[in-house]
Amino acid sequence: MIATFAAGRASANQESEYRPGVCNIGPEEIARRRRAGHLGVVATLATLAILLAIDAPPLARLLLALPAAGAATGYLQAWLKFCAGFGSAGVFNFGPLGGTVKVDDAEARRRDRARSIQIFLAALAIGLAVGVVAVIVPI
Repeated sequence: MIATFAAGRASANQESEYRPGVCNIGPEEIARRRRAGHLGVVATLATLAILLAIDAPPLARLLLALPAAGAATGYLQAWLKFCAGFGSAGVFNFGPLGGTVKVDDAEARRRDRARSIQIFLAALAIGLAVGVVAVIVPI
């Protein structure tokens, strides 16, 4: 596979770590996704605290699905070592934050898009589950 780096050429090491539909981010990007997951958990808990503080009706707790889905997206991407946004855009990054390498192979891009959709759907399901549980559990 021949890939071009945003600021030059990708190294052989970068290209050898990329696996279509399996792995498209390196350590720095993984850490960024993990931090996003942590932020999503904080946002979920803060939203719950606010809803409880204002004595919102239980159905309003369904709003927790949004930040919970955001947290799930971050954690899933870190765990899978796969960025859904990069997969959708047809790029990968194993170098410093901010750089990307274009995926030239059409089959590889197809596999990346399929994995991206799986991550988005899984995060949506997790977010909805958190929201539904928050509605059902008497707090």
